[in-house]
Amino acid sequence: MARRARRAAYRLGLAAETRAALWLRLKGYRILARRHKTPVGEIDLIARRGRTVAFVEVKARANRDAALEAITPQARRRIVEAAHLWLAKNPGAMNATLRFDAVLIVPRQLPRHLANAWEAHR
Repeated sequence: MARRARRAAYRLGLAAETRAALWLRLKGYRILARRHKTPVGEIDLIARRGRTVAFVEVKARANRDAALEAITPQARRRIVEAAHLWLAKNPGAMNATLRFDAVLIVPRQLPRHLANAWEAHR
């Protein structure tokens, strides 16, 4: 039973990330990476538009408030640390404007892109 629920959650996450990537592409972003894994965690999407690189957390929930609340301070710290590791391997992006975004996915609504959803504090 737990395995089935895990598989369903995995599929939901993949579908949400696909919708978010498409939404960002329609807004002029180029997707640099999907599900970028590091020892400290995963970044759902890394996208670039012009001189801005956005590290994007995608959340799918029943409503936007629940999706936004699901991006906990712990998750934000993990994403910031993972972004630092990505930047270490991609030094060309160091001159870009760096941002932490969120894309909220809810049923029967267009995705909601929150640019600069939080600041990196180190």
